[in-house]
Amino acid sequence: MLRQGSQALRRFSTGRVYFKNKLKLALIGQSLFGQEVYSHLRKEGHRVVGVFTVPDKDGKADPLALAAEKDGTPVFKFPRWRVKGKTIKEVAEAYRSVGAELNVLPFCTQFIPMDVIDGPKHGSIIYHPSILPRHRGASAINWTLIMGDKKAGFSVFWADDGLDTGPILLQRSCDVEPNDTVDALYNRFLFPEGIKAMVEAVQLIADGKAPRVPQPEEGATYEGIQKKENAEISWDQSAEVLHNWIRGHDKVPGAWTEINGQMVTFYGSTLLNSSVPSGEPLEIKGAKKPGLVTKNGLVLFGNDGKALMVRNLQFEDGKMIPASQYFSTGETLVVELTAEEVKVAEIIKVIWAGILSNVPVIEDSTDFFKSGARSMDVVRLVEEIRQKCGGLQLQNEDVYMATKFEDFIQKVVRKLRGEDQEAELVVDYVSKEVNEMTVKMPYQCFINGQFTDADDGKTYDTINPTDGSTICKVSYASLVDVDKAVAAAKDAFENGEWGRMNARERGRLMYRLADLLEENQEELATIEALDSGAVYTLALKTHIGMSVQTFRYFAGWCDKIQGSTIPINQARPNRNLTFTKKEPLGVCAIIIPWNYPLMMLAWKSAACLAAGNTLVLKPAQVTPLTALKFAELSVKAGFPKGVINIIPGSGGIAGQRLSEHPDIRKLGFTGSTTIGKQIMKSLPNLSFLSGMGAVFFNKGENCIAAGRLFVEESIHDEFVTRVVEEIKKMKIGDPLDRSTDHGPQNHKAHLEKLLQYCEAGVKEGATLVYGGRQVQRPGKITSMGTTLKPVDIDGVLQRANNTEYGLASGVFTKDINKAMYVSEKLEAGTVFINTYNKTDVAAPFGGVKQSGFGKDLGEEALNEYLKTKTVTLEY
Repeated sequence: MLRQGSQALRRFSTGRVYFKNKLKLALIGQSLFGQEVYSHLRKEGHRVVGVFTVPDKDGKADPLALAAEKDGTPVFKFPRWRVKGKTIKEVAEAYRSVGAELNVLPFCTQFIPMDVIDGPKHGSIIYHPSILPRHRGASAINWTLIMGDKKAGFSVFWADDGLDTGPILLQRSCDVEPNDTVDALYNRFLFPEGIKAMVEAVQLIADGKAPRVPQPEEGATYEGIQKKENAEISWDQSAEVLHNWIRGHDKVPGAWTEINGQMVTFYGSTLLNSSVPSGEPLEIKGAKKPGLVTKNGLVLFGNDGKALMVRNLQFEDGKMIPASQYFSTGETLVVELTAEEVKVAEIIKVIWAGILSNVPVIEDSTDFFKSGARSMDVVRLVEEIRQKCGGLQLQNEDVYMATKFEDFIQKVVRKLRGEDQEAELVVDYVSKEVNEMTVKMPYQCFINGQFTDADDGKTYDTINPTDGSTICKVSYASLVDVDKAVAAAKDAFENGEWGRMNARERGRLMYRLADLLEENQEELATIEALDSGAVYTLALKTHIGMSVQTFRYFAGWCDKIQGSTIPINQARPNRNLTFTKKEPLGVCAIIIPWNYPLMMLAWKSAACLAAGNTLVLKPAQVTPLTALKFAELSVKAGFPKGVINIIPGSGGIAGQRLSEHPDIRKLGFTGSTTIGKQIMKSLPNLSFLSGMGAVFFNKGENCIAAGRLFVEESIHDEFVTRVVEEIKKMKIGDPLDRSTDHGPQNHKAHLEKLLQYCEAGVKEGATLVYGGRQVQRPGKITSMGTTLKPVDIDGVLQRANNTEYGLASGVFTKDINKAMYVSEKLEAGTVFINTYNKTDVAAPFGGVKQSGFGKDLGEEALNEYLKTKTVTLEY
């Protein structure tokens, strides 16, 4: 019993709720913010003795009232607290009946009489969304942005008889980002941190530690509530001032101007820090320079020559459209719904009915906002649809742009069908009946989200190495095509949706792409076998399988890219905050080899995209087809235009241009040392069976293939005998034959080089024990000779390191001390011990010396595509 009692005591003593002072609270206010403050205060052990909120609107209770009623907390709904300056007697009596020790006003739109404010033992505290005394008044968040403040924040203060003038209890602040909106500030900081601060403030009061710091009048400002008639845009100002005015009025009341005789309201403003895209001029009343309707939005100009862009426009009748569609016909295509889509529509109708509880029946003409919905209902609608409709992702703007139920369902259906893209992807396939399936292969350049012929119309043959036949003619990218691809990637990074996309959404697209790669793995593996000669079963497991793993691995990194805080010398009496931020580089070029066409693409591009960059990728000239199929799948996954661009062609033209292009911020390359050196000059910016596998894995077309085997003298002869025995068992043949072990070498030049190596070895005194000639059959299949020399352990390290290369190495031994010693001394980027070819997406991969620098895979690969910015602040 004693032991059990002590355990109970330990459990009791660890709960902070029981040993802190607690208060009886009255919550006065409303909204989801009020609901969250209420819930968190109860979790901390405080007793909410009464909730005082607004009456139901259109039959709908406020979120604070709903939560309190569910908990059985007394709820009072008063339309007002006083009449002609005097407190309503019944209201005052109801309030006094709960016996509160402190009033908490998280968000309150009503005027509360001073006898109620001062009534409790501890008085009243209020949350205000600005750093008081600046921006007193109800539209504080809006004015923080309108006035271009670099800091935003909130105050918890003691209520007095002035307007937001009471003593400060605590304050918190955050930086205002250049393109922050009211919603962004509120959701990122003011809402979550405000809830924590209200709870902290109540506890400080309960513990008798709450400060009362008088507000200074110096720097005090008051700005009234903005109304629509006061929100007209005055054009003779800088782009930054115009941007602040528009974002400060988004979503309420909305900054507006006159275009073609009608009021047009602007939403979704961002500063344009890059070159102005091309577009169609749009005359705007009062503006000295016409706007430009571009594919990304409406570009506007300040009197300083700089520009901003707005994403959405709303007309006087309430209709909202993407600004890029201003000059479109406005005709709406009505689509017929399938049986499955009808089911989705019925689910959404139930969701609408739950939100619009005051509407008897949801009809096609029911308008979401005219039926009483508010901004928080938009969030609820989007989230409920995501939960109940198979993860369907909508944006808040989708609701604002289709407010009637009929229009909203049409938008949802287009999303489900993938028709909500700017333009349908047109793919001119080459199709082949092979491997018991129809393989459909794109063959054109992929630039800015579209497949297109090379600018000069040139093509080249891509060859099936199994039989020497032509698979298809592939576009041969010109210098013009490279420049178009880089421009598209630059525009997508600087102006497009990708640059504005949050990290989790970026990760969601990458997960979706990984799923599509997996869904199409048989077709991809077949294309890999046709185009590169990879054995189908190996391609399925490794070439494609590891590509899927790589994209999933880096998708998980997207929202985990973090900087750090750094302690530095303090310059007294001031203090310093130094921190780093990880930012994407911009447009990256990637050049990949022919031995693992899709896997090498995945290794480099997944890290690049996870970091937030855009890319232009040149596949090996002899193996372009899986890269082009990858491009098609990226569109299906939802990647915006210009993020991924694929340019097949030669290294001497396309590859060289990429290495010289001034807009390329990073070039990732895997290939020959000769080409690598050329690129570096051009860059302006920037066990037994395991031993067998080490040599012959993927036909020896493996960047880490063991080109030299050092075998201890005591086992040399036996090792050679067993190697020959195993080689004779290997089946050489068609890569699509499931029993094939060794397929064709990828191209003629590679085959000829292998034969030359065998001849050179014999001339230098080695014994050719097997093979060394081309197998007599169509295509480029060859059986390699094997040369092995006995060594002693004392000389092996010197000989192993006597090379300008160092990508990977391996050691096989039962002696762990010998294994560790040898692995320490080997000059290679990767050392395998008692295994070989065992790479993983989480393990960094890269070489030393002339085998390159930098890493693929793992967190280190991510850092290859990020830049570090250091920020130091004195305070």
